[in-house]
Amino acid sequence: MPVDCDRLVELVTDFVEGALDPVTERQVVDHLAECDGCSTYLDQMRATARALGELPPGRLPDPAREALLEAFRRR
Repeated sequence: MPVDCDRLVELVTDFVEGALDPVTERQVVDHLAECDGCSTYLDQMRATARALGELPPGRLPDPAREALLEAFRRR
């Protein structure tokens, strides 16, 4: 079954971390090859991960952290 945009959003973290099985990874790659919106989303997720990876631990106050996590969950 091909990956659609909604499914890609669910899989993007595992894709970036190389944690998908080969069949699902191929489906994600195939979808990205044809979907500019999801390719942009992947680029944004990678940029966010790079930027957040550079923040020192504890810099984000708990309420702000929880608000961001909730926003990602809703997305």
